[in-house]
Amino acid sequence: MGIFKKPPLRGGKRNQGLPDDLWTKCHQCDELIHSLDLKQHNHVCPNCGNHFLLPSRERIALLADPDSFEEMDHALFSANPLGFSNYPEKIDSMREKTDLNDAVVTGRATIDGFPVALAVMDFKFFAGSMGSVVGEKITRAIETATKEKRAIIIVSASSGARMQEGMLSLMQMAKTCGALSRHQEASLPYFSILTHPTTGGVTASFATIGDINLAEPGCMIGFAGPRVIKETTHQDLPKGFQTAEFMLQHGLVDAIVDRKNLRPKIAEILAYLMPKS
Repeated sequence: MGIFKKPPLRGGKRNQGLPDDLWTKCHQCDELIHSLDLKQHNHVCPNCGNHFLLPSRERIALLADPDSFEEMDHALFSANPLGFSNYPEKIDSMREKTDLNDAVVTGRATIDGFPVALAVMDFKFFAGSMGSVVGEKITRAIETATKEKRAIIIVSASSGARMQEGMLSLMQMAKTCGALSRHQEASLPYFSILTHPTTGGVTASFATIGDINLAEPGCMIGFAGPRVIKETTHQDLPKGFQTAEFMLQHGLVDAIVDRKNLRPKIAEILAYLMPKS
């Protein structure tokens, strides 16, 4: 029956026998993009400018000076403090699938010669959820930046706190913010880069308290989902609610920056705030 036929993808049909990961369909404009072309455009749709998820290590390569990144605390990975069913198996599966030990990669680097510490979250690891290891690695990166007089840059992409670690996950909100407070007392800058999506406990803690808050176009920024907020407030939500553009209009973010312009924008601001190494 015709009603059960799968609609063709825009941009032409795939040839039989081609690998499944050779093409990516843009969920915003339905364009069919060759994976190599998408990678060359930094995972941004060349047709409509939609910003796809970017793996943490590719993000670091995009931001940091070549060969300047020095990873820290790579060996940390989550335990199972609450005895949550099947949690260790899920962590092992994520580690094998993503080649990461947890949902954030941290380290030292330079950006246009300026010394920084980087903490880049990766949504592909457990939806970027913040557990004890994520909070600990980000806190250590902030403390290193404070000790070594570096700017701290945190790139957020998260579904929020990790429920499998309960209260221990929520404690990371206070821990990271405490470290950032000491960083501010040392008169050192903190750049918060919000990418799609930035939600939950990450939004409610370190992601929205940067000295400079930058966001990628169209990314979702919020605490709870729109449906939950609508059911709680019993009100219709404004158009574009929880988008970067809405947050810019209402003062939560300072600027929306295309991915290709993010590194030069950070370097430009750092030139006003930091001495070169």
